[in-house]
Amino acid sequence: MSVSARDIPFARHPATRGAAWLKESYARFRKARLAWIVLLFTYYGVLLLADMIPFIGGIAAPLLKPVFAVGFLAAAWTQERGGVPGLRQFFQGFRSNVWALITLGVVFVAGITAAIAVTAAIDGGKLFEVVTNPAPPELDQDAAAQRLSDALGDPQVQLGMVCAALCAIPTLLALWWAPALVVFQDAGALTALAASFRAALANWRPILRYALSVFFFGGLLPTLAGTVIALVIPAPVGRALGLALMLPYVFCFVATLHISDYVSYRDVFHSGESIAPLAPAQTQ
Repeated sequence: MSVSARDIPFARHPATRGAAWLKESYARFRKARLAWIVLLFTYYGVLLLADMIPFIGGIAAPLLKPVFAVGFLAAAWTQERGGVPGLRQFFQGFRSNVWALITLGVVFVAGITAAIAVTAAIDGGKLFEVVTNPAPPELDQDAAAQRLSDALGDPQVQLGMVCAALCAIPTLLALWWAPALVVFQDAGALTALAASFRAALANWRPILRYALSVFFFGGLLPTLAGTVIALVIPAPVGRALGLALMLPYVFCFVATLHISDYVSYRDVFHSGESIAPLAPAQTQ
């Protein structure tokens, strides 16, 4: 008997839980930094290789993203039960309902394509052109930077970006917990998308707090740090120092975001449930 989205229970949390998801995810990252970084590099390395496949790479990589993202979910599940996250969990998505996960990839591609189409309809394709070709060979670095600045300052481009973000939000909310629902609750693709969307709407307050926390730690704080370094230490030393400091921070932050997919899923769909530890042979 198939399960509908309404049959999947979830909890409603206050806004403070959004920041707590990020905090708890970073705490888990700190317990196994190297393992998570290796998993992160493997994930993006595999996606990069998939993207390089002739003819089909451009579409294969985004379609497979939910399949490989399951590796982070499986690693977080293992760590939560006393195990060690590792590469053996990376291909867990291929041992789960892989076709449902690929369907999620199709939805992701369709949703993002629709959002890009909205920007093109509003700004005549200006933003798309700049993003896909940020540094034309006929322009030097300063001219390319000025081209980008002019495009982002265009009111039509700004309106297109806002509309695209609004169009992308339903897709992102539906996809947020969908891979976890497919893997851990054996939901079909459509059921997982609907359940994720329903739970996300019900938990919009913690999700908004989470998004603001991500903006602060992932955007505002690095920008502020880079600006201070640039003001105190002249280029090129300041640029090199900023890069040396920012790269490790970015790796740690992105790994934390991947872990937060599981942490938030667990808090929303399995709130208050006890956890059975793994058998000793499974913790290694």
